[in-house]
Amino acid sequence: MIERFEAGVLPAKAEWQSHISALKSRTVPAGKEAVRDALLAAVRERIPKGKFGLMLSGGLDSSLLAFLLKKEGADFVAVSVGIRGSPDVESAGRLAKELELSWAVRECTDEEVAQLAKEVSKMIPQKDIVNLSVGAVELAAARLGKEHGVSLFFGGLGSEEIFAGYKEHIVAKDINEACWAGMMDRLHDRDLTRDAALGSALGISVRCPFLDDKVIVSAMGIPASEKYRDGQKKFVLREIAEGLGLPKEWAWRKRLAAQYGSGFDKALERIAKKKGVQKGVIAQRM
Repeated sequence: MIERFEAGVLPAKAEWQSHISALKSRTVPAGKEAVRDALLAAVRERIPKGKFGLMLSGGLDSSLLAFLLKKEGADFVAVSVGIRGSPDVESAGRLAKELELSWAVRECTDEEVAQLAKEVSKMIPQKDIVNLSVGAVELAAARLGKEHGVSLFFGGLGSEEIFAGYKEHIVAKDINEACWAGMMDRLHDRDLTRDAALGSALGISVRCPFLDDKVIVSAMGIPASEKYRDGQKKFVLREIAEGLGLPKEWAWRKRLAAQYGSGFDKALERIAKKKGVQKGVIAQRM
């Protein structure tokens, strides 16, 4: 259940931590070839027989998944959402053209973003601005996917934790220990909890190759020096992506969190300013 995590199914915290602890005990030094092979297998194993969706931001993780799924001949539609002209929409559009993907895009107004955040606030337990913004992106993407006949999606959840994609990873004394700590707590309490609630409310599931047991074990066997190098977070995954054939523009694109890359965070900020309220409470003040 945990190895093939799907939105809508949330393991108990104790169960999750026990599982991650078991994976940590199995981890031994590994090279990028082991990570590459584990990721390729994890993607192949999760491809369904019918049509499905991919939530595409145009960042490293979703772009790599799009590239691998295309190579596998999978029947999928890539869905992207954001404010008109947002970094994610522009990057995803260029990738869709480059890879000749079936691509659907939804460009939202500020008012639509605020309405999405208000709806999300009724679906998830966390009411902070980060979860509302990310949840709004996921809600819009899920609805766009359903318009194209899909309720099963691929997503890049887990990549940030195992490849040191957050600032707190790279400033830590021990990068890999910070990654394990993030998986133990933040990944469960924030991302899995939010996405499980959304999945249940929306009737969708999200397959996450980066949460595959073998991917986690191999990635966590990579030395910390290979995860953050030359000012680049997730350095080894970028090398793997480029080595597999993902064009350099997307393999080395600077990461923007969903709320920033989509422009949803700024949209909520503008709406809050108009209404004279704090951005963090805008969803409750609509």
